[in-house]
Amino acid sequence: MSKQFTAEEVAKHDKDGDLWVVIDSKVYDLSRFAQMHPGGLAVLLDNEVAGQDATDAFFSLHRYEVLQRPQYSRLAIGTLAGAEQQVFPKAVGGLSNVPYAEPTWLSSGYHSPYYKDHHRKFQAAFRKFVEEVIMPDAQAREEDGKRPSPHVFQEMAKMNIMAMRLGPGPHLKGLTLMGGIVKPEEFDYFHELIMGQEVARIHARGYGDGLGGGTFIGLPAIMNFGRPELRDRVMKEVFEGKKLVCLAITEAFAGSDVAGLKCFAKRVEKGWVVTGTKKWITNGTFADYFVVGCRTEKGGLVVLFIERQEGIETKPIKTSYSTAAGTAYITFENVFVPYEHTLGPEEDGLRVILSNFNHERWGMATSSIGGQRAIVEECLKWVNQRKVFGRPLHSQAVIRSKLAAMIARVESAQNWLENITYQMNHMSYKDQSRYLAGSIGLLKKFATEGAQDTARDAVQVFGGRGITRTGMGRFIEHYHRTITFDAVLGGAEDVLGDLGVRQALKYMPKNTRL
Repeated sequence: MSKQFTAEEVAKHDKDGDLWVVIDSKVYDLSRFAQMHPGGLAVLLDNEVAGQDATDAFFSLHRYEVLQRPQYSRLAIGTLAGAEQQVFPKAVGGLSNVPYAEPTWLSSGYHSPYYKDHHRKFQAAFRKFVEEVIMPDAQAREEDGKRPSPHVFQEMAKMNIMAMRLGPGPHLKGLTLMGGIVKPEEFDYFHELIMGQEVARIHARGYGDGLGGGTFIGLPAIMNFGRPELRDRVMKEVFEGKKLVCLAITEAFAGSDVAGLKCFAKRVEKGWVVTGTKKWITNGTFADYFVVGCRTEKGGLVVLFIERQEGIETKPIKTSYSTAAGTAYITFENVFVPYEHTLGPEEDGLRVILSNFNHERWGMATSSIGGQRAIVEECLKWVNQRKVFGRPLHSQAVIRSKLAAMIARVESAQNWLENITYQMNHMSYKDQSRYLAGSIGLLKKFATEGAQDTARDAVQVFGGRGITRTGMGRFIEHYHRTITFDAVLGGAEDVLGDLGVRQALKYMPKNTRL
């Protein structure tokens, strides 16, 4: 790569069988590759490409990562004399220098009252882990639909990531977190927020849920309501990356209406016999353990811990995102459950089910906002390099208007999220339920509604590329196709909005008048 060529030398190689181009100061010999070019030979023989500096033409069609692939990088034969490289890939684990691509607390020149030095060190280490360990598997599994690879869970276990994704608490005591970057007693909801937003950057929505999404919402019921011996065994297995849990509440008969569950648990000697179905259960196809909400003979609800066994059948449900999530339809056919696997009091299942909803919805809002920010970055990069009518795409006022709306949505949601997170750090779980349930519901509604607007605008910014599953706009297409999951999971937007208003009205002073 040390050899240099003048522009005049490159220009001589402008025909079929002898074709060179310059891309960002590097000279590429495409003579043999030209016939195999996916876009056809004619594109390369264009007067503005063959033997010329084709940087603008290349980046109007391809992502930088194409140049990094071995089959293409080996086509580079030297550099253009007098030219300097202008485009540099972001370092693994590094921060983006694109405006609004990072939350303000990570942006140069900005300040935040919420984050400390150990948050910054944690973010840097966790992003590096995501990009090196999770991202490659995420893109492969999102495409082939297989469950996340075992080695990813093993690497996560070494860092105690599964434990941290459950938030701060006594379950972290004695664990070495992220190689010792943060102490268990220091770990707070802002660390968990960082994790949720970093994982959202992988552009693989189904895989992201497959990476323990069911565990994060199912295991808390075992931790908080299970008998000590059951709790300790399951926590250890999960934290070590050996087992996965799913939360089996939703049915074809009951989604947001948890009180309408029909899956039936009959009380028998030494336990229960469960019969019924569950639907749209994240991780259900490959989960080892099921946390199941059931109706009892007395008409109440009970929550049971059930190990995968004979009588349980799980079938994959095809949705608009990858089967890497393990979304399942589950059938329980006369499944015996030992009484010791009852989570919480016998007829108090509704409290057990609802106990983690605030944390679950907060986590979903966190991921939704992180995903939106990644799309804002994609759009800002694209409008800066895409040219229309001889000028950058951002020269169009309508495009700048869309970008303004995207940025306003994600920044306002991020700031609301950080305020709520700060409150969570300074409230007991009981106080969070009293003061934050409504706010979290409204935040999730606001975030997911804004995300759908951003998805629609992003497709318009990218045009045809925004609905193409490969190439320049593939992350936009993926986001647009999967964004409605955020709007439905954890409670539909309208239900959560109503929850927020009802909680506000519940605490309205009786003597208030206009």
